[in-house]
Amino acid sequence: MSVFETEVASVVVDGRSLTVGALRSVAEHSTGVSLSGEAVSGARRGRRALEELLRANPVEGVTAFFDGTRLARVGAALECAYQTNLIRAHSTGVGPLFAGDETRAILTALLNSLAKGYSAVRPEVLERLAHYLNHGVTPAVPELGSLGAAGDMVPLAHIASTLIGEGQVVRDGRRMETSRLLGDLGVRPLRLRFKEGRALIGGVSAMTGLGSLIAARALDQVRQAEIAAAVLTGAVGGSAAPFRATGHDLARPHRGQIDTAANLRELLRDGSAALAGGGWPQPPEAYPLRAVPQVLGAVRHTLYQTVDTLETELNSASDDPLFFGGREVFHGANGQGQPVAFAMDFATIALVQLGTLAERQLDGVLTSGAAGGLSRFLLAADPVLHHGFAAARYPALALAAENRTIGPASTQSVATGDDRLGIASMGMVAVRNARRVLENNNRILAVLFLAAAQAVDLSRRFDELGPAAQAAYDAVRSLVPPLGVDRAMAGDIELMTTALSRGEVLRAVSRYAAVALR
Repeated sequence: MSVFETEVASVVVDGRSLTVGALRSVAEHSTGVSLSGEAVSGARRGRRALEELLRANPVEGVTAFFDGTRLARVGAALECAYQTNLIRAHSTGVGPLFAGDETRAILTALLNSLAKGYSAVRPEVLERLAHYLNHGVTPAVPELGSLGAAGDMVPLAHIASTLIGEGQVVRDGRRMETSRLLGDLGVRPLRLRFKEGRALIGGVSAMTGLGSLIAARALDQVRQAEIAAAVLTGAVGGSAAPFRATGHDLARPHRGQIDTAANLRELLRDGSAALAGGGWPQPPEAYPLRAVPQVLGAVRHTLYQTVDTLETELNSASDDPLFFGGREVFHGANGQGQPVAFAMDFATIALVQLGTLAERQLDGVLTSGAAGGLSRFLLAADPVLHHGFAAARYPALALAAENRTIGPASTQSVATGDDRLGIASMGMVAVRNARRVLENNNRILAVLFLAAAQAVDLSRRFDELGPAAQAAYDAVRSLVPPLGVDRAMAGDIELMTTALSRGEVLRAVSRYAAVALR
C-alpha cells in the first residue's frame, strides 16, 4: 500500500511490511489490526532463544546485556519486579499528552517492531498491544522527555505502564486510571517476564510512529499547496507553460519535481487557452508561481526520502539485545534514533520552505504586479475606508518567520549522566519540530487559499480555473464568503486552517473533479 492510501479494511502486522499509509489508516481511521501467523511464531522462537540461553548459563545470559554486577543474582522470582521497576523508573514524561491518533501511531509502530520476532517478547505482549488498537485503549503519553539515545524510553514507558495495570489512559477525552479501564473491559494486567520491559521501552517506536504520521500529512500538505498555486495561477491569468512535461521529465528529472509539475498540469487541465497554451510565462515578479515545481517538488522529494527512512525503521527491531536463535545475540545500539532524527530534520527544513513559498505567493497577489491587474490587498470596497487583506497577511508573515527559527534537533546531543548513553539523537524533538512547522504552514496556506479565492472573485476568471481548481475554489467558498467590507478575519483563517488540516480541499478536488494527485 502506498503512503497515499489511508483507508483500508484491516492491517496485518508481521514486522516486515508495514507502510506509512497503513500506519496512518490505523492511527486516523481506527482501522483494525491482526497479527500474522509468522509474527506469533516468530515471537515464540525469539522468546525460546532467550530462555534457552538463560537456562544454559544464567549469569552469562544476564550479564551479556545488563549490569551483571547488580543483576547476575536476579532469579526468576524477582525478574517480574525488575521489569516493573524499569518501567516505573522511566515513566517521567511531562507536558501535554499526545493526541489519540498520535498515540495510536506510536502503538502501531511498537507492535510491528516487536512482531519482527527478535525482541524476545511473548506473543501475549503482542496480543495485548493489538487488543489496545482494536478496542480503543489509548494510553496517556506525555510528549516531553525522550532523548532517543537508547530508545524512546520515557514515552514508551508510559505505554508499557498500562500493560501492567498502572499509569493512565484516555477515554472519551478524559484521563483515568488504567486499572479502572482494564477492570471495566475484563482485561487482566500482564506480568512481564525477563527482558520484556526492556523490549517495550528500548526501541525508537515513538519517534518512528509519530514521524510516519507527520510525513504522511506533510505530503498531503504539499498537494494542498499545489492546489493553492493552481487556483492563484488561474486567478491572475497566469500561464501553464512553466509546468510543461518537457521542462521537468526531460530537462531536470527529479522525481518530486516531475510529480509536482504533473499535478499542476492536472489541476489546470481544461482551463482557458491561455493556461493551456505555450506563450511566454508569467512575468519575472511572478517567480513564486513559476518556481512551484522546483520548490514544492524538492519538498516532495525530501518527504519521499523521509518516508523511505521511516518505513525501514517501522520494519526494524530497534531495542537491545536481539535474539536470532541458538546462542546468537546482538547487543549494540539499535535504540539510537539518529536515522529518524536526521530524516525528520530534513523534512522540517523542506516544510519551512513550503511555508516560505506560500507566503511569497501571498505577497505577490497582495502587493506586487503579479496580481494580474487586481487591486492592492484585494480590496473589494472603498480603499479609503477599508483594508482588504492587508492585515490578513500578518499571521502568514509571522508564522513563516517563526518557522525559520526552528533549527535542527539532531545536532543537539546532550550529556545524560549515564556513560552507557553517550550520545543522544533527539529524534522525538525533531519529530515535534516537524509537526510544529506543519501546523504553522496550515495557517499560512489558509490565508493563501482565502486570498486566491478573493482574487478569483475580483478577476472573474472562473473559466480559467479548470474543473479541479474550480472544485478547490468552491470548497473555500463553502466555508468562507468573499470579503467585501472589512470584517474580523481571524475566524475565517482558523476555519480554513481546520479544513486544510482535515484534508477537505484535497478531498473536494478528488471528489468533484475526479483528480487523483500524485
